[in-house]
Amino acid sequence: MKTILVSACLLGAACRYDGKSKPSPEIIALRDKYNIIPVCPEIYGGLPTPRVPCEIKDGGVFSLTGENRTAEYLRGAGETLRLAEIFGCDTAVLKERSPACGCGEIYDGSFSGTLVKGDGVCAALLKKNGVRVLGESRIKEI
Repeated sequence: MKTILVSACLLGAACRYDGKSKPSPEIIALRDKYNIIPVCPEIYGGLPTPRVPCEIKDGGVFSLTGENRTAEYLRGAGETLRLAEIFGCDTAVLKERSPACGCGEIYDGSFSGTLVKGDGVCAALLKKNGVRVLGESRIKEI
């Protein structure tokens, strides 16, 4: 059975910045066809739950209060990639628009809700290393 990475918040883990989850029955049902490795790069990077929201701006990750959290996001992305390698995952289903997991679109760093083309830190690292990354709205493409 193929093994894939899945954002833990999409599976029901309360690990988002706001301390909540975003469970998706469609994504939870993937467990019937795949071995699932739940991941949360932000937690792996050492950030607490809940935490101040962050967005990507000027090549770094900054919190709403101006703190530079780039190091934590890079650390978490590295740990997620390590899990992909350990478990032989060539596919990941990640939370859209997240500064860690966003794939294709992320918030612009102004905390205004404006979206721009781009990937979160973890999604970009996984892609760079050959992992196919899909946002939760694209799971039918697996």
